[in-house]
Amino acid sequence: MIEKIKPRVLRFEPQVTFDELYRSPLRRERRYETTGDGTTEPQVKTVYVELKQPVVKSTGIRVLDEYVDYIAAGHSDVTAFCHSHGLRRSDIDSLLFVLTGMRGIDFRQRYQLRMMDELLRYTDLTPAEVARRSGIGSVNNLYLVTKRNYKESPVEHRRKIRLKGDEGRYKI
Repeated sequence: MIEKIKPRVLRFEPQVTFDELYRSPLRRERRYETTGDGTTEPQVKTVYVELKQPVVKSTGIRVLDEYVDYIAAGHSDVTAFCHSHGLRRSDIDSLLFVLTGMRGIDFRQRYQLRMMDELLRYTDLTPAEVARRSGIGSVNNLYLVTKRNYKESPVEHRRKIRLKGDEGRYKI
């Protein structure tokens, strides 16, 4: 008989939370500027200004901070990251668990899901671009992820979460 594996649970508070490690892909915000010298009809033009990025908490562990930067850039090949740093995949997973209380796979999936939601809501990127940029990979994977988590397609999910004025509000 196969025993049920009990999930590991930290017996202390995690050092950092997921929200403290998450880095949004959105870098510029839309603003409207009024131009005119007072003698002509004022014109409104759209400009994008750099967002002041929130201070991201460092774990104090360089390799883990580099890993978070890696997945924030939309990379999803954990094995390649580990190989380039002389690690095993289980090393990163263990670090994530000890510092955040989350399993490595849960951390990666939550990161990709949050990034996917931001990209679908605020940008006009195609589903293929959203899949690539979020680290989900392909349009097929994007479809499976949104169906599994939201019970709807990426296009339906975009329509559902996007509010008036959201499209084009931010750029990456």
